[in-house]
Amino acid sequence: MNAAVLSAVGTPLRIEELSHPEPRGGEVRIKIAACGVCHSDLHIAKGDLKFPMPVVLGHEISGTVDAADAGSGFKKGDRVVSSFIMPCGKCPSCLRGRDDLCETYFAFNRVKGVLYDGKTRLFRQDGTPVAMQMMGGMAEYAIVPDTDVFALPAALPLEESCILGCALMTAYGAIKNAAQLREGQSVVVVGAGGVGSNVITMARLFGAKQVIAVDLRQDKLEAARAMGATDTIDARGADPLAQLQALTSGRGADVAIEAIGRPETIGQAFNMVAEGGRVVVIGVAPADATASFTINKLVRRGIQIVGSFGCRVRTDMPELIAMAAAGRIDVRASISRRYRLDQVNEAYEAMQRGEILGRAIVVM
Repeated sequence: MNAAVLSAVGTPLRIEELSHPEPRGGEVRIKIAACGVCHSDLHIAKGDLKFPMPVVLGHEISGTVDAADAGSGFKKGDRVVSSFIMPCGKCPSCLRGRDDLCETYFAFNRVKGVLYDGKTRLFRQDGTPVAMQMMGGMAEYAIVPDTDVFALPAALPLEESCILGCALMTAYGAIKNAAQLREGQSVVVVGAGGVGSNVITMARLFGAKQVIAVDLRQDKLEAARAMGATDTIDARGADPLAQLQALTSGRGADVAIEAIGRPETIGQAFNMVAEGGRVVVIGVAPADATASFTINKLVRRGIQIVGSFGCRVRTDMPELIAMAAAGRIDVRASISRRYRLDQVNEAYEAMQRGEILGRAIVVM
């Protein structure tokens, strides 16, 4: 199969012919229709996050089942999606319903680039092993544990539905589980990119009366309004905090969601939240990045700071897919660009320059 392989930090991805991957017990081979282009891939490509190389990036996929274990419940040709978190279903975190914290996933896949027998499923023609960033979605096929394979209803488009597996599920987890958003509350979203734009939509679906988008680019703010933002703040203009205060009658937002992963914007989100409010951080940062807060403000104003990594896969993904199938979410809405696999470097370069509104996808 063809796959986009990153051989070293700072080098372009190269399309290589890898051996056809073979599933083992409890795994599904998916013929990939499309894979989303996510900024967290860039952290590995730039060396912000250490990861074994060579590696196939990409973690937001949709496609059809090509081969499956008899006990998986899937058959060849079934339309499916997968989330970037691939729960083992057996560790203590999975057993208590927090498979977003799956210990096996973090110990094996996120650190070593392998599946849960300690081995990759990707190999060059000469037998050299190739690491898997999650399932390694920038390829024609992927091997995924059957705990992370979900049926895609016929009502949903196959290619565009790939974003259910990261952009939308991260937004869903942030609003439902981390923010615990209640109807009538106000939300400020710092960063209106691929994930942040979907957070805006999700906040409106959960009943937010006011959703304020903050970004540096006017085109992204315009797109944020199309996604459901009631107000926008251009962070290049007047003091963003003062703008936020004016929009919330001096109170601040009930919930502030940071979707960039930068120390300064996390601090900004902290300062934008109201007394008793909640700050939810979903942006992935370089490994050594830290953020600071005013301790007395944290304590005296009763502010909560919550990290959110995706969603609770085995319970939330079926709910999210059902919402999309019912027409409550338009999976096409945030997708602004489509690339071929041999254009994958163009896609990441455009994202690095901040040119992509919402989400781009690579179509196989």
